[in-house]
Amino acid sequence: MLSRLPRWVEYGAFSLSTLAGSVNAVGLLGFQHQSVSHLSGIATLLGAGLSQSLAGSLHLSAILGAFLFGAALSGFLIEDEVLKLGKRYRLALIIEGGLLLAAMLVLRHESVWGHYLASAACGLQNAMVTTYSGAVVRTTHVTGIFTDLGLMLGARLRGKPFDRRKAQLFLLIIAGFVFGGAVGAMLFQRFGFGALMPPAFLAFGLAALYWYYTRASSVGE
Repeated sequence: MLSRLPRWVEYGAFSLSTLAGSVNAVGLLGFQHQSVSHLSGIATLLGAGLSQSLAGSLHLSAILGAFLFGAALSGFLIEDEVLKLGKRYRLALIIEGGLLLAAMLVLRHESVWGHYLASAACGLQNAMVTTYSGAVVRTTHVTGIFTDLGLMLGARLRGKPFDRRKAQLFLLIIAGFVFGGAVGAMLFQRFGFGALMPPAFLAFGLAALYWYYTRASSVGE
């Protein structure tokens, strides 16, 4: 049950969704209206453009491939799907921050490689947080979150118990993603692709906090 998980789960989910929402806002504003934190729109654009532009189709395919690469890297690092202390989440967060910083640097030189690096960072994060107590949780998009909330509400109307903590977690993810989008848009308007620096350092900060928490937990045992 989610009720047995520590409270830092909610804080981490909110922070990660804020990070993803900020990166996605930069993508929508700076990558020709292309999202990088989720792939439905990219896949649709790819299908629509296959008969029109080979170069554009290759570019969109590369974004999809970069996201897949990031998810594969997460699978290699973290080993399984269930959140457990002691796994290599800290290293995954450090790599994500590094990818975002690299994306910022190459985008300032007008290189499309920045799109791919940002997409890989989001793929890494999306795969890093996967399952909480049997509930699939993603922090880089909210379609599944809204779907799960709808299912929970429908089940409640049929008389089934309503898991308030799970709903709270989902609402925090939605709020974080929207908040991150607002922050990312404001930062992009002022700093351009430099707006990727705050989410990169947020990833580094989360890695440091996770290291501190796991160390304190091991000392207390």
